[in-house]
Amino acid sequence: MTVVTTEVEIAAAFPAEKLFKVIVNFDTLAPKVVPQVFKSISIVEGDGGVGTIKKCIHGEAVPYTTSIQKVDAVDMSNLSVSYTIYEGDSLFDFLDSISHTIKISPGADGGSVYKHTTTYNCKGEATVPEEMLTQTNEGYKKVFKAIEAHVLANPDAY
Repeated sequence: MTVVTTEVEIAAAFPAEKLFKVIVNFDTLAPKVVPQVFKSISIVEGDGGVGTIKKCIHGEAVPYTTSIQKVDAVDMSNLSVSYTIYEGDSLFDFLDSISHTIKISPGADGGSVYKHTTTYNCKGEATVPEEMLTQTNEGYKKVFKAIEAHVLANPDAY
C-alpha cells in the first residue's frame, strides 16, 4: 500500500484555545460558513467523542458528494483531534482511507497555528495525483480562512 502525507500550516489571529473550540464545533459551523464545501455534517453513531461516526454531505465546490468518518482521538489538553475517512466517494477508486490530524499550537502575538496533516492510504500501488494534493491543501486553506473570518466577525460566539 502506498502512503502519501501532506501538511498545511496556517497562522490564526486568535488564541489557540479559542481556535480549538472552533475546530471542536466544526460540524455545526462549516455548513453555515462554507456550504459550497459542506452541505451537512451529522453524527450517525456516538456522542461526538472518540469512536463517533459522522456523515458529511459535500457541496458543489468539491468533486465528490459524501464521506463517512470516524473520530480517532480528541485531546483537549494538547489541542488536537484526529479522524479517518473510511467510506464514501471522497475516496475515489484509489484510496482505502484518509487520516487527518489537526493540531493547534500557540503562535506569535497571542495568535495560534493551525496544522492539518493528511495521510492518504492508497489501494495497492496507486498514488494520489499531485494536482489533487495541491487542490486539497488549497481547499483546506480556503475553508480555514472563511471560518477564521466568521469567527473574527462574531468574536463573542466562541
